Amino acid sequence: MSTRDYLTVIEHLPEGATLVLQQFSWDDYERLLDRLRKRRHLRVSYDSGRIEVMSPLPKHEKYARFIDQLVRVFADHLDVELESYGSTTWKRRALDQGIEADSCYYVAGAASVIGKDSIDLECDPPPDIAVEVDITNESLSKFGIYAAYASRKSGDTTKRGFDSMHSCGLHIERLTRAVSCLG
Repeated sequence: MSTRDYLTVIEHLPEGATLVLQQFSWDDYERLLDRLRKRRHLRVSYDSGRIEVMSPLPKHEKYARFIDQLVRVFADHLDVELESYGSTTWKRRALDQGIEADSCYYVAGAASVIGKDSIDLECDPPPDIAVEVDITNESLSKFGIYAAYASRKSGDTTKRGFDSMHSCGLHIERLTRAVSCLG
């Protein structure tokens, strides 16, 4: 199946649905991202040949923006420097992985990225915080990707990075449930 065939399937992906494709090369992933550039509402992750395309519900975006506002208010209240990169695509060919969080932030590394138009994960640090909102699909399949970025950043083992991401995922999940009770 060609990238063009996949695009046809992706164009018909209903809101709240996820499409998982196997045996995708890095070059195919890059071509797909290029062709999906105008469809920014889609979230694409890539992990060693496995691609996941998610079409979020409007409610998903509402919660993601609410969490973004909360993060900004907390940072402002605590007088913490914060640099937001929204749902930027983060990818590293060397890791054979790419991901798009619902929101991401630099906190400890904010000073090193403020004013940069582009970030190169081969030399720049990854974001300190990644937010994944789970409504119809769980983000557990993405934790391995975040763990690889976290372990590269800290120099620690992948397991330690995964534990940190798992802990963050649980807090975000609780926050998402709390927000869903409000709306």
